[in-house]
Amino acid sequence: MNASRRPLSGSRIDLEAGAYRASIASIGATLRLLQHEGRDLVVPFGLDELRPAYRGATLAPWPNRVVDGLYTFDGIDQVLALTEPARGHALHGLAAWLDFAVLERDASRVLLGATVEPQAGYPHRLELAVEYALDAEGGLRQSVTATNVSDTPAPYGTGPHPYLVAGPGPVDEWMLTLPAAEVLTVTPDRLIPVAIADVASEDGGVFDFRSERLIADTFIDHAFRSLSRDADGVATVTVRSPEGTATAMTFGPECGWVQVHTADNVDPSMHRAGLAVEPMTCPPDAFNSGTDLIVLAPNASTTAAWTIAAV
Repeated sequence: MNASRRPLSGSRIDLEAGAYRASIASIGATLRLLQHEGRDLVVPFGLDELRPAYRGATLAPWPNRVVDGLYTFDGIDQVLALTEPARGHALHGLAAWLDFAVLERDASRVLLGATVEPQAGYPHRLELAVEYALDAEGGLRQSVTATNVSDTPAPYGTGPHPYLVAGPGPVDEWMLTLPAAEVLTVTPDRLIPVAIADVASEDGGVFDFRSERLIADTFIDHAFRSLSRDADGVATVTVRSPEGTATAMTFGPECGWVQVHTADNVDPSMHRAGLAVEPMTCPPDAFNSGTDLIVLAPNASTTAAWTIAAV
Protein backbone atom coordinates (compact mmCIF):
# COMPACT_ATOMS: atom_id res chain seq x y z
CA MET A 1 0.00 0.00 0.00
CA ASN A 2 1.26 3.47 -0.88
CA ALA A 3 1.86 5.13 2.49
CA SER A 4 0.75 8.50 1.12
CA ARG A 5 -2.62 7.15 -0.01
CA ARG A 6 -5.57 6.95 2.36
CA PRO A 7 -6.77 3.37 2.93
CA LEU A 8 -10.03 2.32 1.28
CA SER A 9 -11.70 1.87 4.67
CA GLY A 10 -10.83 5.42 5.76
CA SER A 11 -8.91 6.50 8.83
CA ARG A 12 -7.80 3.76 11.24
CA ILE A 13 -8.54 4.07 14.94
CA ASP A 14 -7.00 1.37 17.15
CA LEU A 15 -8.25 0.75 20.70
CA GLU A 16 -6.80 -1.41 23.49
CA ALA A 17 -7.93 -2.46 26.97
CA GLY A 18 -6.50 -5.46 28.81
CA ALA A 19 -6.55 -8.47 26.48
CA TYR A 20 -8.92 -6.76 24.05
CA ARG A 21 -7.90 -5.02 20.83
CA ALA A 22 -10.20 -3.29 18.34
CA SER A 23 -9.75 -1.37 15.12
CA ILE A 24 -12.37 1.03 13.85
CA ALA A 25 -12.56 2.31 10.26
CA SER A 26 -13.88 5.84 9.87
CA ILE A 27 -16.01 5.08 6.79
CA GLY A 28 -19.32 3.88 8.14
CA ALA A 29 -18.00 4.06 11.74
CA THR A 30 -17.16 0.43 11.06
CA LEU A 31 -15.87 -2.21 13.46
CA ARG A 32 -13.04 -3.60 11.33
CA LEU A 33 -11.42 -5.92 13.87
CA LEU A 34 -12.07 -7.11 17.41
CA GLN A 35 -9.83 -9.60 19.22
CA HIS A 36 -9.44 -11.02 22.72
CA GLU A 37 -6.10 -12.60 23.55
CA GLY A 38 -5.41 -12.64 19.82
CA ARG A 39 -8.64 -14.49 18.96
CA ASP A 40 -11.02 -12.92 16.46
CA LEU A 41 -14.45 -12.17 17.92
CA VAL A 42 -15.77 -10.79 14.61
CA VAL A 43 -14.87 -11.50 11.00
CA PRO A 44 -12.23 -8.86 10.22
CA PHE A 45 -11.28 -7.20 6.97
CA GLY A 46 -8.15 -5.42 5.76
CA LEU A 47 -7.40 -1.77 6.34
CA ASP A 48 -7.04 -1.19 2.59
CA GLU A 49 -9.93 -3.45 1.63
CA LEU A 50 -13.33 -2.27 0.45
CA ARG A 51 -15.61 -3.31 3.30
CA PRO A 52 -17.41 -6.52 2.25
CA ALA A 53 -21.09 -7.21 2.91
CA TYR A 54 -21.64 -4.29 5.33
CA ARG A 55 -19.25 -6.11 7.69
CA GLY A 56 -19.15 -4.15 10.97
CA ALA A 57 -20.92 -1.07 9.58
CA THR A 58 -23.15 1.25 11.58
CA LEU A 59 -26.68 1.22 10.16
CA ALA A 60 -28.77 4.41 10.28
CA PRO A 61 -31.30 5.96 9.80
CA TRP A 62 -32.72 2.50 9.20
CA PRO A 63 -31.36 -1.02 9.60
CA ASN A 64 -32.24 -3.84 7.22
CA ARG A 65 -34.56 -3.16 4.27
CA VAL A 66 -37.10 -0.66 3.03
CA VAL A 67 -39.07 -2.76 0.56
CA ASP A 68 -38.87 -1.44 -3.02
CA GLY A 69 -37.24 1.71 -1.61
CA LEU A 70 -40.72 3.19 -1.21
CA TYR A 71 -42.51 4.51 1.86
CA THR A 72 -44.86 7.27 2.96
CA PHE A 73 -44.10 9.51 5.93
CA ASP A 74 -46.09 12.51 7.13
CA GLY A 75 -48.36 12.04 4.12
CA ILE A 76 -45.53 12.39 1.60
CA ASP A 77 -44.46 9.54 -0.68
CA GLN A 78 -40.69 8.98 -0.65
CA VAL A 79 -38.45 7.09 -3.10
CA LEU A 80 -35.06 5.84 -1.88
CA ALA A 81 -32.14 4.65 -4.00
CA LEU A 82 -32.14 0.86 -4.40
CA THR A 83 -28.90 -0.16 -2.72
CA GLU A 84 -29.81 -3.85 -2.82
CA PRO A 85 -30.51 -4.06 -6.56
CA ALA A 86 -30.68 -7.85 -6.76
CA ARG A 87 -33.73 -7.80 -4.46
CA GLY A 88 -34.90 -4.30 -5.29
CA HIS A 89 -34.72 -2.73 -1.82
CA ALA A 90 -33.07 0.18 -0.01
CA LEU A 91 -30.65 -1.58 2.34
CA HIS A 92 -29.10 -0.61 5.67
CA GLY A 93 -29.63 3.14 5.74
CA LEU A 94 -27.50 6.08 4.61
CA ALA A 95 -24.57 6.16 7.06
CA ALA A 96 -22.62 3.08 5.97
CA TRP A 97 -20.47 5.00 3.46
CA LEU A 98 -20.19 8.32 5.34
CA ASP A 99 -16.71 9.25 6.52
CA PHE A 100 -17.03 9.83 10.26
CA ALA A 101 -14.79 12.41 11.93
CA VAL A 102 -12.96 11.68 15.18
CA LEU A 103 -14.45 13.97 17.85
CA GLU A 104 -12.78 12.50 20.95
CA ARG A 105 -10.22 9.76 21.43
CA ASP A 106 -8.06 8.00 23.99
CA ALA A 107 -6.41 4.58 24.21
CA SER A 108 -9.63 2.64 24.79
CA ARG A 109 -12.38 4.92 23.48
CA VAL A 110 -13.32 6.92 20.41
CA LEU A 111 -16.28 9.19 19.63
CA LEU A 112 -17.07 9.60 15.94
CA GLY A 113 -19.47 12.02 14.26
CA ALA A 114 -21.12 12.46 10.87
CA THR A 115 -24.17 14.13 9.33
CA VAL A 116 -26.87 12.49 7.26
CA GLU A 117 -27.80 15.35 4.94
CA PRO A 118 -31.30 15.81 3.47
CA GLN A 119 -31.57 13.92 0.20
CA ALA A 120 -33.98 12.29 -2.19
CA GLY A 121 -36.10 9.82 -0.23
CA TYR A 122 -34.95 11.12 3.17
CA PRO A 123 -35.42 14.91 3.41
CA HIS A 124 -34.11 15.20 6.99
CA ARG A 125 -30.79 16.17 8.58
CA LEU A 126 -29.47 13.94 11.37
CA GLU A 127 -26.34 14.33 13.44
CA LEU A 128 -24.90 10.91 14.32
CA ALA A 129 -22.52 10.29 17.22
CA VAL A 130 -21.01 6.80 17.43
CA GLU A 131 -18.96 5.78 20.45
CA TYR A 132 -16.77 2.68 20.75
CA ALA A 133 -15.38 1.94 24.21
CA LEU A 134 -13.25 -1.06 25.18
CA ASP A 135 -13.32 -2.40 28.72
CA ALA A 136 -10.79 -4.97 29.94
CA GLU A 137 -13.57 -6.97 31.62
CA GLY A 138 -16.69 -6.15 29.64
CA GLY A 139 -15.52 -6.11 26.02
CA LEU A 140 -16.46 -3.59 23.34
CA ARG A 141 -19.49 -1.36 23.79
CA GLN A 142 -20.86 0.62 20.84
CA SER A 143 -23.52 3.29 21.16
CA VAL A 144 -25.24 5.26 18.40
CA THR A 145 -26.94 8.58 19.13
CA ALA A 146 -29.00 10.39 16.51
CA THR A 147 -30.19 13.98 16.82
CA ASN A 148 -32.73 15.42 14.42
CA VAL A 149 -31.44 18.88 13.49
CA SER A 150 -34.05 19.49 10.81
CA ASP A 151 -37.34 21.36 11.21
CA THR A 152 -39.62 18.38 10.68
CA PRO A 153 -40.02 14.97 12.36
CA ALA A 154 -37.82 12.20 10.96
CA PRO A 155 -38.34 8.40 10.84
CA TYR A 156 -35.42 6.54 12.37
CA GLY A 157 -33.96 3.20 13.33
CA THR A 158 -30.46 1.84 13.89
CA GLY A 159 -28.34 -1.23 14.49
CA PRO A 160 -24.84 -2.66 13.86
CA HIS A 161 -23.69 -5.32 11.39
CA PRO A 162 -20.93 -7.46 12.96
CA TYR A 163 -20.30 -11.06 11.95
CA LEU A 164 -19.53 -12.88 15.19
CA VAL A 165 -16.84 -15.57 15.32
CA ALA A 166 -16.98 -18.37 17.89
CA GLY A 167 -13.71 -20.02 16.93
CA PRO A 168 -12.06 -21.79 14.00
CA GLY A 169 -14.19 -23.42 11.34
CA PRO A 170 -17.46 -22.38 9.67
CA VAL A 171 -20.77 -21.37 11.22
CA ASP A 172 -22.07 -24.94 10.76
CA GLU A 173 -19.82 -26.22 13.56
CA TRP A 174 -20.91 -23.66 16.16
CA MET A 175 -23.57 -23.76 18.84
CA LEU A 176 -26.04 -20.87 19.00
CA THR A 177 -28.10 -19.51 21.87
CA LEU A 178 -30.73 -17.07 20.63
CA PRO A 179 -33.34 -16.32 23.34
CA ALA A 180 -36.13 -15.28 20.98
CA ALA A 181 -39.67 -16.69 21.06
CA GLU A 182 -40.82 -15.18 17.75
CA VAL A 183 -39.42 -14.88 14.23
CA LEU A 184 -40.45 -12.60 11.36
CA THR A 185 -41.04 -14.82 8.35
CA VAL A 186 -40.03 -13.51 4.93
CA THR A 187 -40.47 -14.40 1.27
CA PRO A 188 -37.70 -16.74 0.09
CA ASP A 189 -36.65 -14.66 -2.90
CA ARG A 190 -36.71 -11.01 -1.78
CA LEU A 191 -36.84 -11.41 2.03
CA ILE A 192 -39.96 -9.27 2.26
CA PRO A 193 -41.59 -9.49 5.72
CA VAL A 194 -44.67 -11.72 5.86
CA ALA A 195 -45.79 -12.45 9.42
CA ILE A 196 -44.71 -13.03 13.01
CA ALA A 197 -44.47 -16.72 13.92
CA ASP A 198 -43.67 -18.79 17.01
CA VAL A 199 -40.15 -20.21 16.74
CA ALA A 200 -41.33 -23.46 18.35
CA SER A 201 -43.71 -24.23 15.49
CA GLU A 202 -42.47 -22.31 12.44
CA ASP A 203 -40.96 -24.69 9.88
CA GLY A 204 -40.73 -27.47 12.41
CA GLY A 205 -38.88 -25.35 14.99
CA VAL A 206 -35.85 -24.70 12.78
CA PHE A 207 -35.49 -21.17 14.21
CA ASP A 208 -35.81 -22.20 17.86
CA PHE A 209 -32.41 -21.65 19.47
CA ARG A 210 -33.67 -20.71 22.92
CA SER A 211 -31.68 -23.67 24.22
CA GLU A 212 -28.15 -23.87 22.87
CA ARG A 213 -27.90 -26.15 19.84
CA LEU A 214 -25.81 -26.76 16.74
CA ILE A 215 -26.42 -24.42 13.80
CA ALA A 216 -25.41 -27.15 11.31
CA ASP A 217 -26.67 -26.38 7.79
CA THR A 218 -29.58 -24.19 8.95
CA PHE A 219 -30.08 -21.10 6.78
CA ILE A 220 -31.05 -18.02 8.76
CA ASP A 221 -31.62 -14.50 7.47
CA HIS A 222 -34.45 -13.44 9.73
CA ALA A 223 -35.41 -10.92 12.38
CA PHE A 224 -36.38 -12.17 15.85
CA ARG A 225 -38.28 -10.57 18.73
CA SER A 226 -39.85 -11.46 22.12
CA LEU A 227 -36.41 -11.90 23.61
CA SER A 228 -35.74 -13.27 27.07
CA ARG A 229 -33.87 -10.67 29.11
CA ASP A 230 -32.23 -10.37 32.51
CA ALA A 231 -33.43 -8.15 35.34
CA ASP A 232 -31.79 -5.13 33.66
CA GLY A 233 -33.56 -5.77 30.36
CA VAL A 234 -30.44 -7.13 28.65
CA ALA A 235 -30.69 -9.89 26.03
CA THR A 236 -27.69 -12.08 25.12
CA VAL A 237 -26.95 -13.96 21.89
CA THR A 238 -24.01 -16.39 22.12
CA VAL A 239 -22.08 -18.49 19.60
CA ARG A 240 -19.80 -21.27 20.88
CA SER A 241 -17.18 -23.36 19.07
CA PRO A 242 -16.47 -27.09 19.59
CA GLU A 243 -13.22 -26.01 21.30
CA GLY A 244 -15.26 -24.16 23.92
CA THR A 245 -14.40 -20.58 22.91
CA ALA A 246 -17.43 -18.32 22.64
CA THR A 247 -18.50 -14.81 21.72
CA ALA A 248 -21.56 -13.02 23.10
CA MET A 249 -23.50 -9.98 22.01
CA THR A 250 -25.67 -8.17 24.54
CA PHE A 251 -28.17 -5.35 24.06
CA GLY A 252 -30.80 -3.52 26.06
CA PRO A 253 -34.54 -2.94 25.66
CA GLU A 254 -34.03 -0.12 23.15
CA CYS A 255 -33.27 -2.91 20.66
CA GLY A 256 -36.43 -5.01 20.58
CA TRP A 257 -35.29 -6.96 17.54
CA VAL A 258 -32.23 -8.87 16.38
CA GLN A 259 -31.44 -9.93 12.82
CA VAL A 260 -29.41 -13.13 12.52
CA HIS A 261 -27.81 -14.29 9.28
CA THR A 262 -25.66 -17.34 8.61
CA ALA A 263 -23.67 -15.40 5.98
CA ASP A 264 -24.50 -17.66 3.07
CA ASN A 265 -22.51 -16.18 0.20
CA VAL A 266 -21.50 -17.13 -3.34
CA ASP A 267 -17.92 -16.10 -2.52
CA PRO A 268 -16.30 -19.18 -0.91
CA SER A 269 -13.97 -17.00 1.19
CA MET A 270 -16.99 -15.38 2.88
CA HIS A 271 -19.48 -18.26 2.87
CA ARG A 272 -20.71 -18.98 6.42
CA ALA A 273 -17.49 -17.52 7.85
CA GLY A 274 -19.31 -15.72 10.65
CA LEU A 275 -22.76 -15.26 12.12
CA ALA A 276 -24.25 -11.81 11.58
CA VAL A 277 -25.96 -10.69 14.79
CA GLU A 278 -27.62 -7.30 14.40
CA PRO A 279 -29.58 -5.83 17.32
CA MET A 280 -32.14 -3.43 15.86
CA THR A 281 -34.47 -0.79 17.22
CA CYS A 282 -37.05 -1.77 14.60
CA PRO A 283 -37.75 -4.67 12.23
CA PRO A 284 -37.17 -4.84 8.47
CA ASP A 285 -39.38 -2.43 6.48
CA ALA A 286 -40.38 -0.45 9.56
CA PHE A 287 -40.62 2.69 7.40
CA ASN A 288 -43.73 1.06 5.90
CA SER A 289 -45.12 -1.03 8.77
CA GLY A 290 -44.43 1.58 11.45
CA THR A 291 -43.58 -1.23 13.87
CA ASP A 292 -41.28 0.12 16.60
CA LEU A 293 -40.31 2.98 14.28
CA ILE A 294 -38.77 5.91 16.13
CA VAL A 295 -40.11 9.29 15.05
CA LEU A 296 -37.57 11.91 16.06
CA ALA A 297 -39.04 15.35 16.70
CA PRO A 298 -36.93 18.38 15.76
CA ASN A 299 -33.99 18.72 18.18
CA ALA A 300 -34.78 15.34 19.77
CA SER A 301 -32.16 12.62 20.28
CA THR A 302 -32.20 8.87 20.77
CA THR A 303 -29.49 6.36 21.72
CA ALA A 304 -29.08 2.60 21.31
CA ALA A 305 -26.14 0.46 22.45
CA TRP A 306 -24.76 -3.10 22.36
CA THR A 307 -21.68 -4.99 23.51
CA ILE A 308 -19.50 -7.76 22.07
CA ALA A 309 -17.35 -9.78 24.44
CA ALA A 310 -15.42 -13.04 24.74
CA VAL A 311 -17.05 -15.53 27.12
